[in-house]
Amino acid sequence: MLCGVDEAGRGPVLGPLVVAAVMVEDDLGLIELEVKDSKRLTTKRREELAPKIRRCAKVAVEIVPSTRVDEWTIGHRLNELEAVIFAKLIDELEPDIVYVDACDANERRFASMLMKNLVHRPKLVCEHKADDTYPVVSAASIIAKTVRDAEIEKIEQTVGEPIGTGYAHDPTTRAFLEKWIREKQGLPPQARASWATTRKAESLAKNSRLTDWDSEERE
Repeated sequence: MLCGVDEAGRGPVLGPLVVAAVMVEDDLGLIELEVKDSKRLTTKRREELAPKIRRCAKVAVEIVPSTRVDEWTIGHRLNELEAVIFAKLIDELEPDIVYVDACDANERRFASMLMKNLVHRPKLVCEHKADDTYPVVSAASIIAKTVRDAEIEKIEQTVGEPIGTGYAHDPTTRAFLEKWIREKQGLPPQARASWATTRKAESLAKNSRLTDWDSEERE
């Protein structure tokens, strides 16, 4: 059995990190679906593909709230958090071979970190841009992205207004944060308080408009 693991929402100032694992007997069905890295697909196409992927594959998902991301960001341990979550999903599915999109600049270091957290012992292929290379990782990236988009919609329903993508380069996200901070004198609960961009947003919102943020984000 083949498994691909990827995440969505590592770098935004708002919303959860979502990790998805997709397992198939072979990737022919995914190739027929013409899956691609989620960033190369429109929202409509991702939403069309996600249920089709779920019908031909076994899927496991973990939604990591911003508070937990904050806990691990302190001490620069975000890569460790991802390794823990990736391992949890791999252990759940128990595949023979796993293809992982490496989140660490050093592929071998992330592979080692991941193996330390695994109980199941599959063959592990850990590479940068694996979501562009292996259809099963592309499928995982699509699942992770569509789940995260759904979580963002839930947040919008909770707060009663649009929040955008959650990334600081999104004008809607910036406008929401500015309005919330000015009105509530603090960050919304879905914000990542440990992010330098979030702290800067809080400072700027109290003194000026959010027009000159320095983004530390990654897709």
